Amino acid sequence: RLYQVEYAMEAISHAGTVIGVLSQDGIVLAAERQATSKLLEQNIGSEKIYEMNDNVVAGVAGLTADANILINQSRVIAQRYLMTYDSQIPVEMLVRRLCDLKQGYTQFGGLRPFGVSFLCAGWDPTFGFQLYQSDPAGNYSSWKATCIGENSGNAQSILKQEYKDEEKDRAAAPDTKAAGSNMTMDDALRLTCLVLSKTIDTAKLTNEKLEFATLTLKAGKPHIHIYSSDEIDEVLSKYESVIKPADSN
Repeated sequence: RLYQVEYAMEAISHAGTVIGVLSQDGIVLAAERQATSKLLEQNIGSEKIYEMNDNVVAGVAGLTADANILINQSRVIAQRYLMTYDSQIPVEMLVRRLCDLKQGYTQFGGLRPFGVSFLCAGWDPTFGFQLYQSDPAGNYSSWKATCIGENSGNAQSILKQEYKDEEKDRAAAPDTKAAGSNMTMDDALRLTCLVLSKTIDTAKLTNEKLEFATLTLKAGKPHIHIYSSDEIDEVLSKYESVIKPADSN
């Protein structure tokens, strides 16, 4: 057993929730921003969601200072690949290089593991849209929908029940393709709002407590959009019917 890795995992379990949902049109990332004071300026930069490369965006849970080091390193890796091969780095390669670095910090004396987990959403021409989760030990895995941070267990249960999986729906109706058997971006945003409303310990979801980002294709190229406060309000208003039952309790 590596106790320092377990301590890092425990720190992540108390961090703000980060949710990723894969759809046929793109990927939705949403994160809980844990405000420590009302005096804290909320409109400067992003606390939980970062752009790694033109084709990869990541949500982080854990120690923000550790995340900044790894985000900067991932950007260097992506730019070196671009300079060498004149193309964007494949998503899994970037995640694997980052996890190799994280694993090295569990192997030598005098170092401690990075206390941060990532949800990496990306697109490349070979495998299309991809969603990866990594942990402080350097393990990574591919997901259709997942959650890291506080209350991740409850969120995983809701995602497992509500996610529209094509294979599952075809098994239920083998003769016809079930309507909505693939998640659309609207479905993904709706599911994300549902999970946030069930897992975040707050009376009401507001733009001060949330961050949203989407990865889609525009003219055949990946497009990362990190939502502004007004756009988050629009999303919450659009899916109020999903959120409202949780708010009324």
